[in-house]
Amino acid sequence: MNKEAKLLEKLENWQDMSTRSAKMVMTVNGARRFGRILIGVLIGILIILMLPWRQTIPGRGTVTALRPEDRPQTVQNQIGGRIEKWAVREGQEVKRGDTILVISETSQSYFDPELPIRLKEQLDAKKGSEQANARKIEATNAQIAALTNGLRFQLSAAENKVKQAQNYVDIDQADLVAVQNFYDVSKARLERYEAGYRNGLFSLTDIESRRLKLQEDRAKVISQQNKLNNSKQNLLNARIDLDNIKAKYQETLAKAQSDLGSAISSRAGVQGEIAKLRNDIANIDVRRGLYVVRAPQSGFVVKTLKAGIGENIKEGESIATLQPKNPQVAAEIYVSAMDVPLILDTSDVRLQFEGWPSIQFSGWPSVAVGTFAGKVFSIDKVSSSGGKYRLLVKQANPVPKNDEPWPPQLRQGSGVYGRVILRSVPVWYEIWRQLNGFPPSLEKEPDAEKVKEKDKESKSDKEK
Repeated sequence: MNKEAKLLEKLENWQDMSTRSAKMVMTVNGARRFGRILIGVLIGILIILMLPWRQTIPGRGTVTALRPEDRPQTVQNQIGGRIEKWAVREGQEVKRGDTILVISETSQSYFDPELPIRLKEQLDAKKGSEQANARKIEATNAQIAALTNGLRFQLSAAENKVKQAQNYVDIDQADLVAVQNFYDVSKARLERYEAGYRNGLFSLTDIESRRLKLQEDRAKVISQQNKLNNSKQNLLNARIDLDNIKAKYQETLAKAQSDLGSAISSRAGVQGEIAKLRNDIANIDVRRGLYVVRAPQSGFVVKTLKAGIGENIKEGESIATLQPKNPQVAAEIYVSAMDVPLILDTSDVRLQFEGWPSIQFSGWPSVAVGTFAGKVFSIDKVSSSGGKYRLLVKQANPVPKNDEPWPPQLRQGSGVYGRVILRSVPVWYEIWRQLNGFPPSLEKEPDAEKVKEKDKESKSDKEK
């Protein structure tokens, strides 16, 4: 009996277990429901893949200033000196022309407090020397003029003597020709008389008288030749005297011109020294105005680069860093070289500044929170270190609706993350592009007229 009871009890337990397992097995309706869920999920994924996705180009960088004069600068002293007084402290606001530092002279050449007076005395002395040289030049010019006038008269007289001597030579030559003709006639007559005498036509007395006449004519010819030689000698002497007058004048004139050149050279040297003294006086006046180092523009003293009183500083040494007041803030971000051809001067940018909480969706910039709108201002023509290109992004003007202007608390040097906005594509295309490593693509070729208008606006902004 006990065995039969145990068997019946086991059978009942197996029946209960089969009933419970049958209850745990899914029914046909449950499988259908699961299939429907899978189909719904698949349809949802397909819908998501067809949703629009905004392509963007990411970039990181820092906050900077749009204009070079708005960026932090170092204040330098133009002359070397000794620090006497600091007029500012770090973090202090200064206006243009405010005193930053006072220095004193360290060069021995400028120790004399009455140095400008000494230089003015030297200048007056040089001016007197210049006037003396000017008078010497005037006197030399007068001397040259007198020599010229005197030479004119002497040359006229000497030339007249030459002409007169030439006339005498011409007269004596004519007289010599006449006397020579008379001599020739007398010689011919004597020959005829001698022939007649041999024929008995003339007497001896006639022959002797003709011979005497021939001798007289011969003497006249010789006398006239001597007179002509004397005339020629007088002409030669007159020409020598004329040449001597010219040579003497040239010698005297050369000496006077040499004196004139020396006076002009001396005056030029004095004028150069006068100009140098005036330059030295002006430099001293300017140098004494540089003992006070002033702020080149309004801003804040970020950091002093020198410390203490009595410390010597060199010429052109940086003494403080100045941040200009009210800078025109911009963002400089760096993007990959592969993405640069797709960026235009008209591209929009969404910026995320460090220190401002934000949530940014890459594909849906319209639903981002805490981001700010910007416009690409310029793109560098050459790459920077690391092979990336720098973009300058300025605040969008006017500010788009539902957007806020950039925070006024932005400080240069703080980090910024930006996304350049491109075209809209389906989600599946963006996934496929990312998996293959392809760059974003443009929707169409940019409008040339819009690009030109944008360039004009950028130039006007730069001029401002």
